[in-house]
Amino acid sequence: MAGVRLKVSMAALVVAFAATGLAAAPSANARKRPVVRPTQELAMLLTSHRVLSSLRGRRRSRATRVGAWRPITATQTVLPVLGRATTADGVRWLRVRIPGRPNGTRGWISRRRTVLTRTSWHVVVKTASRRVLVYRRGRLARSFGAIVGKRSTPTPRGRFFVEESVRMLPGSAGAPFALALSARSNVLQEFAGGPGQVALHGVGNIGGKIGTAVSHGCVRLTNRSIRWLAARIAPGVPVTIRR
Repeated sequence: MAGVRLKVSMAALVVAFAATGLAAAPSANARKRPVVRPTQELAMLLTSHRVLSSLRGRRRSRATRVGAWRPITATQTVLPVLGRATTADGVRWLRVRIPGRPNGTRGWISRRRTVLTRTSWHVVVKTASRRVLVYRRGRLARSFGAIVGKRSTPTPRGRFFVEESVRMLPGSAGAPFALALSARSNVLQEFAGGPGQVALHGVGNIGGKIGTAVSHGCVRLTNRSIRWLAARIAPGVPVTIRR
């Protein structure tokens, strides 16, 4: 299975359910093309990295840090790579997506102490139709019905990625698996004692009718569907959430 399987409770996971999406192509020719890229470059961090908002005036650029290990599973951080650059001093940089608030944050990290890989998977969540589409090498592989966020706590839209793959404790809400995303709820600053992290997870001990909008923002799938995903979707895989 993709990712490390650590058994945790829903409270420890601290999620508020979510997913992905891409706009439909405007023409017949466009519809013939894959709606997602065949592959996505990823950077696995070997150490924590300083994240710069800009490479211009680096010493003055606003900086944060991203850790090398994820907080739930203690697996290594894997980030989607959006671009590359080399500065005049010869330092190589990667532009990457950063997990957490505000949603959609991007930044520059040093290429040093990273391992570059690629994934052929991409998950798209369509909140209006309440479907989760799974692409491999740019082609639709599977489509699942889902439960999405209700009007007061909607599933956030945007481009995100899988932060961690978690095996849930049998008695916990959302079992048997959760794919914790880089997304955070736009409404709930805190959920179940955590930061309102969004996830795709099962319906174990929580229920709900597939095809409805009743969650706190997370995306619920049948247990069979989430097992299929958890066996294939690893940290770093892009997740697009759209209407």
